[in-house]
Amino acid sequence: MTASLVIPPMQDELVGASFKPQLDSAIQELVASLPDPTNLTASDRRGIIARYTAVLEGNFIYWMTAAYLSAKSEEARLIMLDNLREEISDCHPDMLRRFTIAAHAFPTDADALDVHRDLTNVRLFLGRLSGVQNIVTMAFFEGFIQHFMGYLADLAGAQGSEEKVYTDVHGVCDVAHSQELFRALSAEIAVNPIDPGMDPFEGVDLLRTLIQTIIHGRSKEQAA
Repeated sequence: MTASLVIPPMQDELVGASFKPQLDSAIQELVASLPDPTNLTASDRRGIIARYTAVLEGNFIYWMTAAYLSAKSEEARLIMLDNLREEISDCHPDMLRRFTIAAHAFPTDADALDVHRDLTNVRLFLGRLSGVQNIVTMAFFEGFIQHFMGYLADLAGAQGSEEKVYTDVHGVCDVAHSQELFRALSAEIAVNPIDPGMDPFEGVDLLRTLIQTIIHGRSKEQAA
């Protein structure tokens, strides 16, 4: 994805939705790259769940807070505040931790180091507090998660886990979250449009790289 992608003029309420086909395409590519669970060893399954948890448990609220802080639109801020309120009031990090422990996949220092470089890149990018870019990035992630939850649940089940609260909740709620973030994007573009020289998908590319590392781990060459 590059800055050369041009969003055509349209009514404000449709502007956010105009990003959806490109984000859907990136999500479909990631989903298609997921390894067949039947070909994975127990160690492979544990690694995917552990790396996912090493990233999400302590960072999703950070990411969404960065998007909230970067937004200038009051409508967009309220949408993201509702998302954060749900994450905190329902204690989603604890849901994820219980899911991970039940799958015997609690992250080790090696799992955290595997994702460290790509996770840092995402953190630093979101910390630039660019409203449109950050909301596009989070819309992409919420869209991916709703497709990834079934796969993650299958991995945990193969590990002997029956704990599915986290995957069941996020497989449903993230559909609505994704839709709301496109509405937030339209509202943000209306009051705080992105500079023409900036790539609206820069954060998506960084996050996509991080997700690929979660799924496949880092090779020795990458880690060097």
